[in-house]
Amino acid sequence: MMKFFAALLCMFTGMAHAEPALLTDLALPYVAAAPAESKDKPLIIFLHGYGSDERDLLDIKNDLSPSYTYLSVRAPQEVDGGGYKWFTQDTDQAEYEGVTSDVDKSTDLLRTFIEQATEKYQTQPDKVILVGFSQGAMMSYQIGLQYPELVHGIAPLSGKILASLHSRLKPDERLKSLKVFIGHGSADTRVAYSGATDAKAVLENLLIVPEFHSYAGAGHTITTAEVADLKRWLERELRVKGAD
Repeated sequence: MMKFFAALLCMFTGMAHAEPALLTDLALPYVAAAPAESKDKPLIIFLHGYGSDERDLLDIKNDLSPSYTYLSVRAPQEVDGGGYKWFTQDTDQAEYEGVTSDVDKSTDLLRTFIEQATEKYQTQPDKVILVGFSQGAMMSYQIGLQYPELVHGIAPLSGKILASLHSRLKPDERLKSLKVFIGHGSADTRVAYSGATDAKAVLENLLIVPEFHSYAGAGHTITTAEVADLKRWLERELRVKGAD
């Protein structure tokens, strides 16, 4: 009898900690964590980095408001050895850059995904925020700076504005309302810290005033302090206070 109850307990414990199912009804595969009623709720879309997958960033939600809808997207290209990527790195460049054709294809897919997700979860673009890490951060810039009408804001963590995008940018009235949170570790050796400071300068030239956070001594990672700063920024921008 004790063995039966132990087995039953293990079964329910496993169910309680079961990972969310992979969904494939939109332009890109994703996992979702949504409140019982998602209509008109903020929609946070996580974009993972190179070699990772849709489950990598989802746990960040545990430190954010439970009243938001969270989607975490799988990038479209497979990486040899496992994981996924948004684009192939252009190794002919001294700085971290992407193969432009890859970047453009992924941007189109992500744009379609955001439009579909906004409709499916019955919210509005002014409640949509992209949170991206590394390549995912770069993709958040791709969307936010080219299609600002799709989102309220972007939070690029350990990323940069790719040169191919920078060359296309010009002053645009639509950009003035885009909210941006930049976070980057000062000791990042994968995507140089200068990617963050350069992005800040580019945004300011476009009359966007980002919230900029530098994390002393941090490498290519997301720190606890960064998540806390992100939470405060989201609550302020989405006007959801004290939802723990």
